[in-house]
Amino acid sequence: MITIEKVHDSAGLSDLISRLGFLPLLNGGIRGFSAEELVDDDCRYVVLPDGGWDWPLWKWKGSVITEGHHVYGKFFGGKAGFVSLDWWPDFCNYRRRLHLPPGLGSIEETILQVLAERGSLITRELRTLCGFTGPKMRSRFDAYITRLQMGCRIVTEDFVYPLDRHNHEYGWGWSLLTTPEQLYGKEACQCVRTPFESFERVRNHLQALLPDASNRQIERLVK
Repeated sequence: MITIEKVHDSAGLSDLISRLGFLPLLNGGIRGFSAEELVDDDCRYVVLPDGGWDWPLWKWKGSVITEGHHVYGKFFGGKAGFVSLDWWPDFCNYRRRLHLPPGLGSIEETILQVLAERGSLITRELRTLCGFTGPKMRSRFDAYITRLQMGCRIVTEDFVYPLDRHNHEYGWGWSLLTTPEQLYGKEACQCVRTPFESFERVRNHLQALLPDASNRQIERLVK
């Protein structure tokens, strides 16, 4: 992997994603290839004496996304990470060929229709509008959302946090979901290459970036 200095702030994380093109948020099996591992020690998750927590990396996600240069979602084996907007057309081109469009009348199609009408929604609002309000519905609905993100049809626009009585944000936040076409425009999801050519381009880039990773590890990232 190319030599990388430790990341100290959101600007450094954004620059790193631009350099790499792809970056999982948390360790996904390729040692050293995640934002979690590449931040400085003082930016890692810590539990505070009062029982709270601090995790600068977690708080940087929103600002990195809203800059408009990087796409965020569950893209890597169902786990979250970043793809630079420069690499998104190829990544989207291949993933959408691999994960075919939702079938007519399917739950996935309903989810996309609701987002098309509303623009963007936090997960729980989207879940309610799609009728997933009964017991044990949350995990079922989340599985549909993850599949749509793996197929590059839903992305995270930002994160919304509840406020305490002092008007301070708290908690892990809620993903504000939308489609990449609405967030970045249709052109960002179009590619002049065939899906196979896009796959080869992304795979070759990752192999050069991660020479110690196995072919299976590389293909798991791409697929």
